[in-house]
Amino acid sequence: MRATEVHLTHGVRFEWGPTGAEHLAADVDCFVVVDVLSFTTSVTVAVDAGTTVFPYRWRDETAVAFAAQHSAELAVGRRAAGPGAPWSLSPAALRAAPFTPRLVLPSPNGSAISASAKGKHVVAGSLRNATAVGEWLAREGLGTAETPVAVIAAGERWPDGSLRPALEDLLGAGAVIAALHELVGATLSPEAAVAAGAFKQVDDLKAVVAGSFSGRELIDDGFAGDVEIATEVDGSTAVPMLVDGAFTAVHTVPRD
Repeated sequence: MRATEVHLTHGVRFEWGPTGAEHLAADVDCFVVVDVLSFTTSVTVAVDAGTTVFPYRWRDETAVAFAAQHSAELAVGRRAAGPGAPWSLSPAALRAAPFTPRLVLPSPNGSAISASAKGKHVVAGSLRNATAVGEWLAREGLGTAETPVAVIAAGERWPDGSLRPALEDLLGAGAVIAALHELVGATLSPEAAVAAGAFKQVDDLKAVVAGSFSGRELIDDGFAGDVEIATEVDGSTAVPMLVDGAFTAVHTVPRD
């Protein structure tokens, strides 16, 4: 049976990448996009500071025009960040950068997944805000068979453009799923249950993410701070939602 012919009734589903999001788009009410290293982590850092974030699929001349159209600063590549362009996809650079009210954040995976969810709620999830996202979904009555949620792990790309599943995104997605399941007893698809189980089985998330392929790659390139921030588990209570093409912390869960 082809994947497009499968109709599931689980309250929480889990898939990988833009293609996975496209397959689930017609059957869910909400998408949670998870790109731990580093798109959705960067979004949480930015909205924690009060910045509105516009995701954009390409980092090219069209991004420059898009940023100008929205009166926003344009984030550059990690290695291009400097005094003249302090905003980048690096969470550490964003945290250290001057405040800007509006930021365009190019990210092929995160933006492509968000674009697949036309007409649906789209939330940015990460290890930093997994519990807050789970709490918000529960409050909104999402995650039931009648109002299903798709948690989408962005993954990375191999040089040929094919999807490379990323351990940190599996764990970030699992953290969101586990939080929602604990609150409302949501019915999980087998894939979602395995993702949640993987998260629960990890004792030292910082060490696991730092030792993963993506984590080692960033650390070796001099971006250990990005891995450190990405593993601030529940360090943020912001729930960034995509509204009119931009992520804004429209829901922040108070916590004692």
